[in-house]
Amino acid sequence: MLAVAFAVVVVSLGGITAFSVWDATTALGDNAVELHPDEVIPPSLGAIEGGVDLLVVGTDSCEGQDVALFPRCANNDSPGERNDVTMLVHITDNPRRVTVVSFPRDMLVRIPACQGADGKQYAASNATMLNVSYFRGGLACTAQTIEELTGEDIEFAAATRWTGVINMSDAIGGVDVCVAGDISDGNTGLNLTAGHHTLQGAQALQFLRIRHGIGDGSDLGRISNQQQFMSSMVRKLQSESVLADPTVLFRLATTAMSQVTSGQLVLSQSLTSPTLMVQIAMALKDVAYKDIVFVQYPTYYRPGNGRSDLLPVTAAAEALMQAMHDNQAITLTGETSQGYGVEVEGEAAPPAPSSTPSATPDAAATPSATPAAEERVELPDSIAGTTAAQVTCTVPQR
Repeated sequence: MLAVAFAVVVVSLGGITAFSVWDATTALGDNAVELHPDEVIPPSLGAIEGGVDLLVVGTDSCEGQDVALFPRCANNDSPGERNDVTMLVHITDNPRRVTVVSFPRDMLVRIPACQGADGKQYAASNATMLNVSYFRGGLACTAQTIEELTGEDIEFAAATRWTGVINMSDAIGGVDVCVAGDISDGNTGLNLTAGHHTLQGAQALQFLRIRHGIGDGSDLGRISNQQQFMSSMVRKLQSESVLADPTVLFRLATTAMSQVTSGQLVLSQSLTSPTLMVQIAMALKDVAYKDIVFVQYPTYYRPGNGRSDLLPVTAAAEALMQAMHDNQAITLTGETSQGYGVEVEGEAAPPAPSSTPSATPDAAATPSATPAAEERVELPDSIAGTTAAQVTCTVPQR
């Protein structure tokens, strides 16, 4: 789910075309969420020294969903709304890098005191599943939880529901994925043969939701599957075919706008500024594939409890956060997936140089040149992940 929510940031690549859609700032702000009521967001991305953090959440709400696609919604077997998917997109400057950290929904964390949409106050709790945070206090509560866990200050956030994923994947014209063997999953209804596929609509959502039938059948395997989708989507969005097509860009922006007004997409107040959205998008536009890194927040199962208690690996997580904070070039030393969900097929060809003129109103948002020689930090091997330069394939469950 979060992969398509991430596209909300990138839809502004069309510059003036996107501005004509996102000009309805008042409408976007009607249902926006305050992350930090007393915090003043800088007027431009370049004014935020060191870069920014964007939280992207995919929720399991049945509100507004097609019951034919989600039969459980007819049974109301899981009332409320939880963050099924939680990702932190860390964008740094000078040079520009992007690190996307996926947090397992079942990881036990401390959730701070939060207020629900109905005004109910929830006390802070320890050793609570991460996906409870959205249930207790929506997007702001999930943002506070990730801030406490990582030590990062989250300036921007977005949350999408299932229908939003379907519509956004349609707008982009599908995303290419690779499957290492035949997949058949009765839980999501996804059936794919081995090989390469272009997925959109309901099938794209099925791919993002699947966990039974791939890897070890856990949420950890699903995370790497989602990262394959995101990595492929980033490569497509950076390609000349997307950036040079005003029709596609307008369709993306229009679709994202409609998801906000229909309630399928929720934005933080800070993301309702068209200028900032364009600047964030332009910051992502030309980052080298090798410097777009997708990692899973390091976790382990409590010994003796099977797969019931998923806990953070604190030392490894601190090393990851320090590398992000220091804007160090990252070298991955661990597996591609904690849940054996994907394997590396090969290297992606770099995108052709874009002739599209820069649309950012802030020169500071333009990526800086990477130094000729740079030191790289090796992350602990307990941190699984890949880069956008690696083409991965989903591994069927064995």
